[in-house]
Amino acid sequence: MGKGKVVLAFSGGLDTSICVPLLKEHYGYDQVITVAVDVGQPPEDMKMATDKGNKIADKHYTIDIRDKFVEEQLFASIKANGSYEGYPMGTALARPLIAEEIVKIAKKEGADTVAHGCTGKGNDQLRFDFVFRKAGLKIIAPMREMNLTREWEMDYAAKHNVPVPVVKAKPYSVDENCWSRSIEGGVLEDPSVHPDNDIYGWTVSKQDAPDTPEEITLGFEKGVPVSINGKRMKGFDLIMELNKIGGRNGVGRNDMIEDRILGLKARENYEHPAATILLAAHRDLERLVLSRQELSFKHIVDDKWSELGYMGLIDEPLYAALCAFIDKTQERVNGEVDLVLFKGSATVAGRRSPDALYSDDLVSFESHTIDQNDAVGFSAYFGFQARMKSMLENKNKKN
Repeated sequence: MGKGKVVLAFSGGLDTSICVPLLKEHYGYDQVITVAVDVGQPPEDMKMATDKGNKIADKHYTIDIRDKFVEEQLFASIKANGSYEGYPMGTALARPLIAEEIVKIAKKEGADTVAHGCTGKGNDQLRFDFVFRKAGLKIIAPMREMNLTREWEMDYAAKHNVPVPVVKAKPYSVDENCWSRSIEGGVLEDPSVHPDNDIYGWTVSKQDAPDTPEEITLGFEKGVPVSINGKRMKGFDLIMELNKIGGRNGVGRNDMIEDRILGLKARENYEHPAATILLAAHRDLERLVLSRQELSFKHIVDDKWSELGYMGLIDEPLYAALCAFIDKTQERVNGEVDLVLFKGSATVAGRRSPDALYSDDLVSFESHTIDQNDAVGFSAYFGFQARMKSMLENKNKKN
């Protein structure tokens, strides 16, 4: 007698594709229900996952949460200047929402077990497992539990006539959403290898980027991007347009050594044109409108928010508290930022805001609004204790 139903988080890639026959042959489940969740993957990838799920699984769901992903996670990340070890997080922010959709389908189908294709060496297993365990579901992770290698998986797929998007010549693991594209595995696991340009899909190389700079203006309201060059756009559409604009100018590549949650160092390659541009603009606008004390403390909050976001701990109580503080600061982050995109760089050229803590009259060398003599008293006490320490040291040396 079989074990009934299991709901599988499904991307259509190598790992999740072979999970379908594995869950039946090795684990003894009668029905495998696949769920593909759209967070901004290329339409052809979603079609492939849908077609494949309908073909090889007993039942398949494709769920579109692109707008939810942008409005709940990516806007929050922009407001928090979300960055982990120097790159904008994408996969990490999508996983909890994907897992929540899997939980919904499991409840709908009356299944008490869910499965995913994560390995035991990466971060995604933790992000998925946290949500699944919180929902009280049993978890199966064949790659982790069977200690599978990608070469074994490719051979298994071939024997079971399961079509997969990788071959031994290019055994890369690619994950995409509208915010980020990550490439890892294969020869890229050697940190000394110079990656071929063909691993990238969103960006041209700096050398192939246009010789003429491209200038754009981004509009923000309460820390959220709302327009490109004066044209108001929905969040998802704005991000996709910026991916195109940034990509054709070679903006948004990262080749880095990343510290995973488990402690392993891994070589990761990323593309994130829109994220690179938006975060550069947002940080700059914050410097114009937030006070010195707000900026100083928010830097600490942003780092902690990014750490929790990277781990997928969006249900950690501290995460909600950090978001509350961040949202309060964003009430004044309104205005426009001009940027110049040129051969891989996104440089802020100008900024303006109705909430700017800036006065050209007060700061100008040509203005007499502030009497410069007022600074004399301040200067007399500036660094007072450090001067006293030096005086004491000099006095003791003489004695």
